[in-house]
Amino acid sequence: MDAPRICFRPYQQRSKCRRFGRRTVIVMARRRFFVDAVESGRARITGPDAYHLTRVLRVEPGQQFEISDNRAVYLAEVESTRQGLVSFSVRAAVPASEPRVHTAVLASLIRFERLEWMIEKATELGVARIVPVQAERSEKGLERAARKRLPRWSRIAREASEQSRRARLPELHEPVDLATALQFEADYRFVLEEAQAPAFLSVLPAGRPEGARIALLVGPEGGWTDRERERIALAGSWRAVSLGREILRAETAAIAALAIVNAAWESPSNESSGSL
Repeated sequence: MDAPRICFRPYQQRSKCRRFGRRTVIVMARRRFFVDAVESGRARITGPDAYHLTRVLRVEPGQQFEISDNRAVYLAEVESTRQGLVSFSVRAAVPASEPRVHTAVLASLIRFERLEWMIEKATELGVARIVPVQAERSEKGLERAARKRLPRWSRIAREASEQSRRARLPELHEPVDLATALQFEADYRFVLEEAQAPAFLSVLPAGRPEGARIALLVGPEGGWTDRERERIALAGSWRAVSLGREILRAETAAIAALAIVNAAWESPSNESSGSL
C-alpha cells in the first residue's frame, strides 16, 4: 500500500507537502494569536481582535490554538467566548526556536501605502526592528504624520506576525533623523545604494555567526542625496551594497535585502564567497 503524502497548511494558505506514494494527508497547523499577557495559566483577547475571532473565525470553547505573550508560545484551549472577549486556558508550552539572525530595517519615510506594505512583508520575513528615518527626499510632513500612524503600523505587524507564526512581534520605533539612524548598533551595517557598489551577497561575512545583528539602511524615493552619502561615509562602518543593476523601489529593496540575509544565514554550507 502506498504511504500517504503529508501536507502542512498553516492558516489555510501555502502547504508544505511530502509525497509518499499516491495518497495525500493534509495536516493543518494550529493558528497562532498574540495576547497581552499570560497570568496564572490563563489569557484573554478583547476588543476588535476578539470580534474577529468570534464573528469571522467563529472560534468555539474547546478549540485549541497557539498563543504568544511576546515572550513564549503556548498551546491553549478556548474556555469561553462572548462579544468582545475570548478567554484561553494554557495547556502546555510550545518550543520556539530563536532566529539565526536578527535584522533591523532603518527605512527612509516614503508614502504610507508603500511603507505599510514594507512593514507587513518585512514582518513576515522575520525582521526584529523597523525604524522609520527622515531623509532629505522624504515628503514634507511624513515624520509628524508617522507618529500618529504607529498604532496602525503595530496592528499591521501583529497581523503579519500571526499569519507567519512568529513567536515575537517586531519592535516598531518612532521616526528618527539620519544622524540618529547612523548610530544604530549592529554587528554588520549595510546601506543599500543605487550607485556603483559591491553586490550584497558578495560582502556578507563568511562565517555568518549565529544570532548576528544586521542593520539595513534603506533610502527614500529618489535615493540618497550627495550630502547624505557623505554623512553616511563619514559615519564609518556602514558598508554600501548593491542589489543589482535594476533600480528598485525603496520598499522592494528592503524586502529583497531581508530575503538575501535570511537565505544566507539559512544556507546549509553557511559559507559566502566574500567576507568583511
